[in-house]
Amino acid sequence: MHAMLNVAIMAARYGGDILVRNIPKLDKLKVEQKGQNDFVSEADLAAERAIIEVIHRHFPEHSIYAEESGKTGTSDYVWIIDPLDGTTNYIHGFPVFCVSVALTFKGRIEHGVVYDPLRNELFTASRGQGAQLDGRKIRVSGTVEVSRALIGTGFPYRDSNKSLEVYMSMLTKAIRNTSGIRRPGAAALDLCYVAAGRLDGFWETGLMPWDLAAGALIIREAGGIISALDGKENFLETGHVLCGSPRIYAGLAKLFAKEIEEMMAE
Repeated sequence: MHAMLNVAIMAARYGGDILVRNIPKLDKLKVEQKGQNDFVSEADLAAERAIIEVIHRHFPEHSIYAEESGKTGTSDYVWIIDPLDGTTNYIHGFPVFCVSVALTFKGRIEHGVVYDPLRNELFTASRGQGAQLDGRKIRVSGTVEVSRALIGTGFPYRDSNKSLEVYMSMLTKAIRNTSGIRRPGAAALDLCYVAAGRLDGFWETGLMPWDLAAGALIIREAGGIISALDGKENFLETGHVLCGSPRIYAGLAKLFAKEIEEMMAE
């Protein structure tokens, strides 16, 4: 295992352990609202500090781009961290959340880890080395027809997202043309479920780099496709993402073609 991936795993597990230890105290946690339907708790902050501490213990010169503390440092190596993806779930006691840690070098994602501390599931990938779940190789599903596909999504919720009507049109099409839609509420975990074949595809708008970075690499290393809605590579910047196994990705892109054109025109 690459030394940097090993550090990412240690950091993610350390952060996840803090989240789990705080579950019995959920009713006492201090929670602040950052924006519409966007929250941060004491547990997020403690987990992020712990993750950064582990990383800087091994790579003190590396830069950090974390959800709560922002960007620090000027290194070509940048760690992209979401200490708690699924905060709304977490603070309500809904058992779907995770930790996401990715490492980029000169803008390219090299390593990714997504850790589900409740299920003790660890999704990992290094560029060119494939994707694993708890050390076992994973691949995207073999489903070829959108009508038989199980698709994940996330509802638009940030103040900056003005595309709700377009999104609802996409959701209506997906409901009518697939075998089912799921919205668990933790995008990084949804991406890993695509990589593991638990979901056949996924789309969402208005995400942030820390939601996407680790899961994007894991999907690609599992044989899947991920892009911005219009097929471009700038999904970390736009926050609009479409992914899936190759056949389902193509099918969703065709199904949503009208809505994607409308969204890109905004």
